[in-house]
Amino acid sequence: MAYDFEALLNDLVKDSGAEGAVLVSPDGLAIASVLPEGIEEDRVAAMGAAILSLGERVASELNKGGLEQLYVKGTEGYVIFTGVKDFAVLGVLAPSSIKLGLLLMEIRKTMRKLEEIIG
Repeated sequence: MAYDFEALLNDLVKDSGAEGAVLVSPDGLAIASVLPEGIEEDRVAAMGAAILSLGERVASELNKGGLEQLYVKGTEGYVIFTGVKDFAVLGVLAPSSIKLGLLLMEIRKTMRKLEEIIG
C-alpha cells in the first residue's frame, strides 16, 4: 500500500506554522514535498541529503554519537533536517518568527508517524 507522505507533510506545515517541508531519500531524491512557490524541490532534496551526510560525519568524528538533527538558522528563519532511520531525511523550512519549541514538537510527532509507517 502506498502512503500519502504529502498529506503528512501538509499536516506538519499546518500544525506547526512552518513554511514548507520535504521528505528526501538518502541519495537526495525527493519522495514528497510541500514547499513555498519558488523553492525547487530537487535542490532542497539534494541539499538535505548532502548536509545530513556531512553532519553525520562531523558528529561521528567528533565523538558526539549519532546525528539526530541539523539546524540552519538564517536571518529570515530556520531549516531543520532530521534523519528518519536509514529511510529518509525530513527537511522543514520555517520563518524566524516561529515558536521553535512547537515546531520541534511537531517534527517529533511527524517522525514517530514516519517511523511507524516504514517499520
